[in-house]
Amino acid sequence: MNTPTPSVTDQYDLSDATVAAVRRTLDGRWHALRDEIRDRRDFADLRVDPATDVGSHRAAVWEMLARLADEGHAVHGFPVAVGGRGDIGGSVVSFEMLAYADLSLQVKSGVQWGLFGGAIQALGNAEQHARWLPGVMDLSLPGCFAMTETGHGSDVQSVHTTATYDASSGELVIDTPTESAKKDYIGNAARDGRMAAVFVQLWSAPAGQAPERHGVHAVLVPLRGDDGEVLPGVEIVDDGHKEGLNGVDNGRLAFHGVRVPRENLLDRYGTVAADGTYSSSIESENRRFFTMLGALVRGRVSVSGSAVGAASLAQTIAVRYGEARRQFAAPGSDEEITVLDYLAHQRKLLPGLARTYAMRFAQNELVEMLHDVQTAREAGEDVDEKRQRELESRAAGTKALSTWHATATIQACREACGGQGYLSENRLGQLRADTDVFTTFEGDNTVLLQLVAKGLISGYADDFGHLDTLGTVRFVADQVLDTVAERTSLRQLAERLRAVAPGRDEEDVRDRSWQVKLLDDREEHTLDGLVRRLRPARDKGISPERQFAIFNGAQDHLLRAARAHLDGLVLDAFVRGIDACTDPSARALLGKVCDLYALSLIEEDKGWFLEHGRISATRSKAITAEVNRLCGELRPHARALVDAFGIPEAWIGAPIATGAEQRRQDEARAHAASLA
Repeated sequence: MNTPTPSVTDQYDLSDATVAAVRRTLDGRWHALRDEIRDRRDFADLRVDPATDVGSHRAAVWEMLARLADEGHAVHGFPVAVGGRGDIGGSVVSFEMLAYADLSLQVKSGVQWGLFGGAIQALGNAEQHARWLPGVMDLSLPGCFAMTETGHGSDVQSVHTTATYDASSGELVIDTPTESAKKDYIGNAARDGRMAAVFVQLWSAPAGQAPERHGVHAVLVPLRGDDGEVLPGVEIVDDGHKEGLNGVDNGRLAFHGVRVPRENLLDRYGTVAADGTYSSSIESENRRFFTMLGALVRGRVSVSGSAVGAASLAQTIAVRYGEARRQFAAPGSDEEITVLDYLAHQRKLLPGLARTYAMRFAQNELVEMLHDVQTAREAGEDVDEKRQRELESRAAGTKALSTWHATATIQACREACGGQGYLSENRLGQLRADTDVFTTFEGDNTVLLQLVAKGLISGYADDFGHLDTLGTVRFVADQVLDTVAERTSLRQLAERLRAVAPGRDEEDVRDRSWQVKLLDDREEHTLDGLVRRLRPARDKGISPERQFAIFNGAQDHLLRAARAHLDGLVLDAFVRGIDACTDPSARALLGKVCDLYALSLIEEDKGWFLEHGRISATRSKAITAEVNRLCGELRPHARALVDAFGIPEAWIGAPIATGAEQRRQDEARAHAASLA
């Protein structure tokens, strides 16, 4: 065990007002809604004992979901015309807050109101909204979002389930042609769902003509009758026990000649007339598909927010425990040392805490962008396509970073709490199990980073295919290698920071403009290198197989370019968050947290910075020393930093974080004193 960091004199006034100012800054635009939800002390009652068997767990989560529906928890994001509030950002925030209660409940609510209801809202017409959304909101129509197939997860455009229009009856016939086409891992399917938004290849043609394929569309397909019995032609298999989230009834769906009315086609972007004629306002199938997926981006944003919330809860538990737990006596003293006073423990928790702050600010900006874009679309306004693409790219990247961060952070917190962190009552094990799947649902993180990288290459065309298809390889080879995408705002940010503080020593690793410039250089160099690696794919006479090989061989570089870009976006969001804070002591504290985030990010990849001559060996050592120093300086404020997440005491639910450990330590000291 290393020598503990000496106590550091408080440099900030960490009064309740200061903590409140930090919380207000973290809460962002929907701070009032967050406070409204925090006032619900009964959220602690929404948690299910992790020892509950699967059947009882599912039943309990259903009862809690019904309770939320009765209390109007679901109405935020739905249109005012059907009884909602029209507050899309508010719907994401209210969903995120459920992470502090029970993650199975959160995910099940996300399936019902975010995915199933969101699909109807985003892809349906006004008449379909009026017909189905009230039942979605009040839970009288429990539903599923059936997109993923056993054989096609990330590659949604290639799903095999079909919907073929029969003009003689005016019905769509839904079929699952192969085992791999079964809709898999579908939430709400195994127990509660009565209807599913099923993503299919749509086929139709006027009478007497051969059916034509029109690409992926969504159709509402009933699964169960009012008595709960599975309907004819529908096959449902329970996916069974999972590593986590066992309060969610995931199932596998197949359809065998199931007929539904033509009006069940969600037809905002494509419709079939009574005679079988297909029409769409978007001529290109590829563009239509990506427009449809773009309309469904809210689910990805919501998962990102829940990951940040789960990380915040884990760090609240671990930091509180670290402040109470004592281990080994200090030299010359009988008093044992608080474990959070050890540098190793600070290193385990505080850089991750700084990253959670950074991800919170990035998430806040993402929710604002989502709200503004989708509110404009719901109002019938034209949405700039570049803005929509930016939203999709940022949602993909932020979701990937936040969910990977949650996985790593919760594990670090579990380890920091030792055996106590392994007890179910202290929640960390369940948080770890429940969030592990976040890295692969609502988009596999590696695939999402490829989407981000695609957006970094200029010449962004309206009509494109997947990154892993030959069509995209040709597109890259033919059109995009002459120029590189517009840079992020990192460079402008660095210039602004230098203008604000022109006297800063460039040798000072806490110089924010230096930190930003270093990350900007990494992004620019990585992206330029990616373009150079892809350039041979455009040579005349090169075979398609060789084109693909070049592209496939650069995927590691592609992912690194995306990650470098996203790190810059997150730091940029952090700096803007600090700028929005008006309380001087809160700004000073947030500034140190931002320094720790930026420097720990650079330290994490300092091999690259050394290899590419961006820092010297001496500067590399100085960065590590400064991260250590910042951990020591922030140590006295660790409890204030997690309190600023604003998680109500009754919601935390882990005995080690709510005074039990402190009482044990007090009893131990009293016992030691009696022996003396």
